[in-house]
Amino acid sequence: MTNSDTKATLSFSDGSPSLELPIYKGTIGPDVIDIRKLYGSTGKFTYDPGFMSTAACNSSITYIDGDKGELLYRGYPIEQLAVNCDFLETCYLLLNGELPNQGQKEKFVKTVTNHTMVHEQMQFFFRGFRRDAHPMSVLVGTVGALSSFYHDSLDITDQHHREVSAIRLIAKLPTLVAMTYKYSIGQPFVYPRNDLSYSANFMRMMFSNPCEDYKVNDVLVRALDRILILHADHEQNASTSTVRLAGSSGANPFACIAAGIACLWGPAHGGANEAALQMLEDIQKEGGVERIGEFIAKVKDKNSGVKLMGFGHRVYKNYDPRAKLMRETCYEVLNELGLHDDPLFKLAMALEKIALEDDYFVSRKLYPNVDFYSGIVQRALGIPVALFTGIFAMARTVGWIAQWNEMISDPEQKIGRPRQLFVGSPKREVPPMAKRG
Repeated sequence: MTNSDTKATLSFSDGSPSLELPIYKGTIGPDVIDIRKLYGSTGKFTYDPGFMSTAACNSSITYIDGDKGELLYRGYPIEQLAVNCDFLETCYLLLNGELPNQGQKEKFVKTVTNHTMVHEQMQFFFRGFRRDAHPMSVLVGTVGALSSFYHDSLDITDQHHREVSAIRLIAKLPTLVAMTYKYSIGQPFVYPRNDLSYSANFMRMMFSNPCEDYKVNDVLVRALDRILILHADHEQNASTSTVRLAGSSGANPFACIAAGIACLWGPAHGGANEAALQMLEDIQKEGGVERIGEFIAKVKDKNSGVKLMGFGHRVYKNYDPRAKLMRETCYEVLNELGLHDDPLFKLAMALEKIALEDDYFVSRKLYPNVDFYSGIVQRALGIPVALFTGIFAMARTVGWIAQWNEMISDPEQKIGRPRQLFVGSPKREVPPMAKRG
C-alpha cells in the first residue's frame, strides 16, 4: 500500500470546512480513499450497507477483477494453479505467499498428513447430534469444539501456535466432514490413511466401508482436488469477513473458523451450488428437458418469481474464471462414470447450451458460474446435496486461516466495530404504568 500523490478533497454544501483525505494505491485494482480521520474532523460517518465501497483491510492474498473475470491467488491466475498444482500446493501458497519447491512440498504434505486424525473423544461428541442434523450444524459444533482438545495452539500472539493451528484445521476438516456424512447414514467412521493424498484420503473416508476394499479413482480424486482449489479463497467475502471480524476480538482460530462455517451456511453464500442442483431437480420433476422452454420463459418473466440459479455472479460481471475449469472437470467426471445419459445431467447440459446461446442471457452476462458445475460434479461423485456446503467449508478453511493469520500480523489491525445511522426514537422519559397507552 503506497501513498498517492493525489488527494481527495471532501467539500460540504452547508459551509463546513472542506477536508483533504489521503489516497492509497494497491499493487493492482482501484485506489482507496482513507477516511479514518473523517469522524474526528467532521463528526460524520460514511454510510455503506454491505460494505460494497469500503476496503476493511489491506491484504496480499487474493485479488479479483470482476470486470475482467480474473482471480489471482498471491498473483498466480486460478487457471494456471488449477491445471498445474494440487490442493496442498495451493494451501502452501495461500499460507506462505510462494509456491513450494519439491522439498518444501514434501515436508508440508507430510506435516498435514500426520495431523489428519482427530481426538478419539470426538466420536462421542458426534453422538450428541441427531442423525438427521444438518451437516453444517454438526460442523459448526465440532470445529468449534476443536479448541477444547488442542489447548497447545491457542496463543494467537505466538507465530508457532498460529502455524500449528493452521495445519490442524486444514488436516482435520476432511476427517470431520467425512465423519459428519458417515454419522448421518449410520455407517462406522473411517480413519484417515497416511499413504493417500489429501483428496484421495477424503474420498476413502467418505465412501469406503469395512465390507470391501475401496479403490481410488484418480479422475474423481482430481475432480475433488480441483473443486477444493477453485474454492480455497475469494477475497473479502461474507464468511472471510466474518472470520476476520471474529478474529479481531482475539478469539481463538478454531472459534473463528466455526464462525466462518456458520456464515457460509447461508443460502446466499455457500448454499448456491445446492440451490442450483435443487433447481435442476425441480425442472426434472416438471418434465425435464421437454419442459425447459417453459422454464426459460418463466425466468424471463419478471412477474413469475422463478430464478435461474447457478448463473451470473455478484462479483464477476463477465465469465466466472472458475466456471470454465469446473466445466472441464464436469465433463471428465461424467465421461468417467458414464453418466451422460443421466436425465439430470442431460437437463443441466441443455440448460447450459441455452444460457450460452440465448441473447437474453448472453446480453445480461448470465453465464453458468462455478456453483452450477460444482453441484453437478459433487452429485456425480456421490456427495449428498446437504453436504455440498461442507465441502465448500473444507476448501475455504485454508483461505480463512490465511486471512486470519494476515489480520493478526497486521499492525493496523483493530477490533471490528462498524458504525450505524440511527433512525429510532430520540431520547425520552419512561412514563408510569398508568400513563402508557
